[in-house]
Amino acid sequence: MFFRRDWLRPVLAAPIVPTLGPVHPDALTVEIFEDVLRVAVSREFLPYDKDRRWSDEKSETVLRRDVVHQPEHTLIPTLDRRGRGTVKVFAYARHGNVVDEAAELAAKLAAVHDTADAKVVHPLGPGTDTPRGTRIQLQDFTARSCPAPGGPVRPLTDWPASVQETFAPFAAAMAADGLVFLHQQMRAGTCGPVLAVVLEDRVVGAIGPMEVRPDAIGRPQLLPQYFAVLPAVRGQGLGRVLWRAAMHWGQTHGAVYQLLQTEVGGPSDGLCRAEGLTSLGFTHTTRV
Repeated sequence: MFFRRDWLRPVLAAPIVPTLGPVHPDALTVEIFEDVLRVAVSREFLPYDKDRRWSDEKSETVLRRDVVHQPEHTLIPTLDRRGRGTVKVFAYARHGNVVDEAAELAAKLAAVHDTADAKVVHPLGPGTDTPRGTRIQLQDFTARSCPAPGGPVRPLTDWPASVQETFAPFAAAMAADGLVFLHQQMRAGTCGPVLAVVLEDRVVGAIGPMEVRPDAIGRPQLLPQYFAVLPAVRGQGLGRVLWRAAMHWGQTHGAVYQLLQTEVGGPSDGLCRAEGLTSLGFTHTTRV
């Protein structure tokens, strides 16, 4: 093994793994880090990689020759080949001053690989004071029931054809939230169902795709979804109805849990906190 258990485990403040994103705390093992290192050269997808549903080849891989692994900190750089390229350095440490060393490494590797962006991702524990960045949240389907919320929400394909046709302009309006990409996958038939909320015979909000797959330790996980509501109809509780419908779908289709990432202080963050999700920690990303 490349990673020493006694060096890595103590600095894993939040359950996030390079190229994979958030994982369940029970799956946050040294072995999962070994897995992402192993496929760095081949650019293959790990069987439990949530991104394998979108592509045949992994776009982001670990730069294994540039990993820094020491008793007090571990730096794991990745290269994402999408667009003009991005280098990220994941900085795992007990102390915050590791960010400076990580930034220096990110800048150097961005120059070597001629990428447009260089970033440092610093995982922080759930007890962090006044955190910034992204919160990792856990929905545990075994802890409580997730009843159907009712209201004007159902799978898009269950709505009349005239309503389904309004999804395209809705997706275009919410392009910044990834809905155009989602619509492309829907038309190609490569993803699970999408739940849509409808007012006055038009789609005004959606969440999906709804898919359950096993994680690194074999437990069924509800995969992350795209989630958006038109600004003009916000404040009516439609986002909460959509989210609860998604949780009901996940629970009734055998998911044990879902992990979500929300911007600290943002609307989705507030919704998840109000719904009783468990905060697992944070990631603070800075551009170099």
